[in-house]
Amino acid sequence: MTLDGLLAGAPPRDDLVVDGRGRYSSAEVESRVRAVAAALTAREVAPGDRVAFRLPVGVDAVVAYRACWRIGAVAVALHPAAGSHQLTQALDQARPVVTIAAPDFPPVPGVDPVAMDDLTGAAGGAAPSLPVEAAAGDDAAVMFTSGSTGTPRGVIHTHGSLAHKVVQLTGAHGLGRDDCALVPSPLAHVAGLLHGVLIPGASGMKTVLMARWDPEDALGLIERESVTYMVGPPTLFTTLMDCEGFEPSRTAKLRMISCGGAGVTPAFCRRAAAALGAVVKRAYGSTEAPTITTSRFDDPTDRMILTDGRAFGDARLRVDASGELWVTGPEVARGYLDPADTEAAFVEGWFRTGDLASVDDGWVTITGRLGDRIIRSGENISAAEVEQHLEAHPAVLQAAAVAEPDDRVGERVAAFVVAPRGFDLAACQQWFAQRGAARFITPERVEVLDELPVLASGKVDRMKLASRLRDRSGRSGRAGP
Repeated sequence: MTLDGLLAGAPPRDDLVVDGRGRYSSAEVESRVRAVAAALTAREVAPGDRVAFRLPVGVDAVVAYRACWRIGAVAVALHPAAGSHQLTQALDQARPVVTIAAPDFPPVPGVDPVAMDDLTGAAGGAAPSLPVEAAAGDDAAVMFTSGSTGTPRGVIHTHGSLAHKVVQLTGAHGLGRDDCALVPSPLAHVAGLLHGVLIPGASGMKTVLMARWDPEDALGLIERESVTYMVGPPTLFTTLMDCEGFEPSRTAKLRMISCGGAGVTPAFCRRAAAALGAVVKRAYGSTEAPTITTSRFDDPTDRMILTDGRAFGDARLRVDASGELWVTGPEVARGYLDPADTEAAFVEGWFRTGDLASVDDGWVTITGRLGDRIIRSGENISAAEVEQHLEAHPAVLQAAAVAEPDDRVGERVAAFVVAPRGFDLAACQQWFAQRGAARFITPERVEVLDELPVLASGKVDRMKLASRLRDRSGRSGRAGP
C-alpha cells in the first residue's frame, strides 16, 4: 500500500487539520495538495526525486508531505528549529532537487528555497498532468535522527514501512473518526509524521497542530477541540498538570496518552492517569523503527507503566549476548542515506537499536544504552540502574547518570538530578546504602539542575551533561554513542 492511496480512502470531514492559522477541511487540504503537486511537477520534479521542506508545525507541512507522495517524490523533512550548520549537513546528505521553506526562517548558505505560498498559488489547484503509481517498496520520506553524536543521520522510510505502522498503531490505540489528536511535535519527527499527518489522515480523525508548546494554550485546545489522544514526552504532561487554571474537567475527553523519552516513571504514569483521567502508557521506538513496543488501550495497567510494552503485528525482537535489542519487521526503515551507517546498524534485515533491554513473556523493558555503561575499576555500571535508584528517592523528579573521567578508577558515576526540594551527595550516598545498592554504582558527584537538557526527540542530552564535566576536568566525560 502507498501512502497516497492510504490517505485517499479516509472519509472527508470539515475539520481535518486545525493549526494556529485556521481550520481546514479535507477538501481544502486536498486542493492545496493538488496545487503543490502540480507546481512541483512543473518544476520537473520526477518520481524518486527528493524534495526538502522546512516549515512550521501546521497545515503547510501536512500538504508538503502529501504533495510529494502524490507525484512519487521523496519528502525530506527538516526540523523548523534546526540551525544552519545542522541544515547544511542534512541537505548535503539528501541532495534535494527542490527545497521549500517558510519566508520568515533564516536563510541557509548556498540554498535558494521556494516559498510554500508560491507553490500553493501557482497551479490554481490543478492536478498533476500524469498520475504516479508508486510501489510499497519505494522511498517515501527521509527523516533525520537527533542523536547525540553531532552529525544528523538521514533515515529512509518506504511507503510500505510507514503505511504498515499507521495501520498497526491505529488498531493498537483503538483510534477512529471520533477521536482528536493534539500534536505539539515537529512534523519532521517520526512521531509528528505518524500522529500529526498519517494516522489522522488515514482514519479521518481531527488533528490539532501546535507550533510551540504552551501548557495553558494546550489546555484550552484540549477542552475546546475535545482532544482524546496525545503522544509525547512526560515533560509536556507535567507542565500541563502544573499550569495555572488546570482542572480535571478540562481534560475530560482525553482518554489515551502514550509517552516515550526520559522520565516515564511509574510514579509519573500514575499521577498523570489520576489527574488527566486518561489511560497513560509507556512506549518505545526510534526514527528507524517507530514505536517498536507499546501497549494496547485495554492491556493490564501494570504492564503499561512498568514495561515499555510489547511488539505488535509482524515485528520480531531479539536480545543478543551483549543485551542489545534487535528488531525486524515491515515497519523498520530500509536504512540510512550514508551506506556506511546502514552497514553498521542493519544486519540481514535486523536493526540494531543500540539499546539494552530485558524481555519477560514478550514484554520489553529498556534498561539503558550500550554506550551508557560506566566502567569504574573494570566494573560495568548501567546508567539506567543508577537512574532508577535516584528516581526512587522522594525528592528526585528526574535523573541522569554519566561517566566522569577519573585518573584513579578510569570513570566514576556523576549524577544530574531535578530535585526542587534539594538533594546532595550525602543524601544520595545514604539513599543508595539504604537501598542496598553496590558501593561502586553509587554516584560520586551530584548536581541539581532546574531541568535536564533533552534532545528534540525527548531523550536526555547526555553529551551536554558530559560537556559540563569536561569543562571542569579538561577531559571528556563519556555520554554514549
